[in-house]
Formats: sequence, structure tokens, C-alpha cells
Amino acid sequence: MDNFMQAAIEQARLGLAQGGIPIGSVIVHKGRIIGRGHNRRVQKGSTILHGEMDAFENAGRQPARTYHESVLYTTLSPCAMCSGAILLYGIPRIVIGENQTFIGEEALLRSRGVQVDVLADEECIEMMRTFIKAHPELWNEDIGVEDSHHPS
Repeated sequence: MDNFMQAAIEQARLGLAQGGIPIGSVIVHKGRIIGRGHNRRVQKGSTILHGEMDAFENAGRQPARTYHESVLYTTLSPCAMCSGAILLYGIPRIVIGENQTFIGEEALLRSRGVQVDVLADEECIEMMRTFIKAHPELWNEDIGVEDSHHPS
């Protein structure tokens, strides 16, 4: 397996160990990780700290060229918010660990010229399936779906 995807998986495991949602991401510029992140919505009480957003935050301000020359690795297909950031900062390629438990805005990204590679990584799939089964309410909150088990 690619070392950069392995780094994203390590971020996902870190998030899970902290009581959060196991989604991790790294941003790689010219063979070097410039930002690592994991979903920290639970840990920080945040509405926006998905794995990709946390990686962007940790990469910090960069010249536009840096992001235009980078690859984003993420353990799960990116949602609309994270895909928007990918487009905003001009990331030309993303590598996705899996899109079986959730398929994000891959079609939008492709339509805007982003190269989207999906690995169908068994570790990523199993990590998300296990988490979703154990914590459906947290998962629904993370993707903006109303929990059908609670009356409104």
C-alpha cells in the first residue's frame, strides 16, 4: 500500500482512539506531507473539522502553487464541504481509500478536472463499516442526515 494512504489511515485510527469518527487525510506536496488531519468534530465540538478540512487547517497558509501541485489522500470519499475546499484550493488529484460506505462528490470533482483515484482499500472499508454499525447517530450527524431513531 502507498505510504501516503497509510499515513491517512494512521490519522483515521488516531481519530477513532480519541473517541471520534475514523476518517483521516494527508496533503502531499512533491513527495512530502504538508498537512495531516483526522475528523475531529466530536473531539473539538466542531461543525467543520472533517479529516480533509483538518488536514487543510494543519497545512496552513500556502502559496496557491503549492496546493496546485499537491495530492490529497483521504480514507473516505469526500463530502460536499471537503470537495468544495479541494476545488477552492485547486488540488489536482485525490486518492480515496474507499467509497463503499459513503460516496461523496466524486462526480463533481471529476467534472471540474480533478483526478479521482479510488483504492477500495479493505482496511478503510472495514474501519468505516464497524464504526457506522456501532455509532449510527454520530455517523448521521457527520454527514448531515437526520437520525430517524429520534422523533423531531
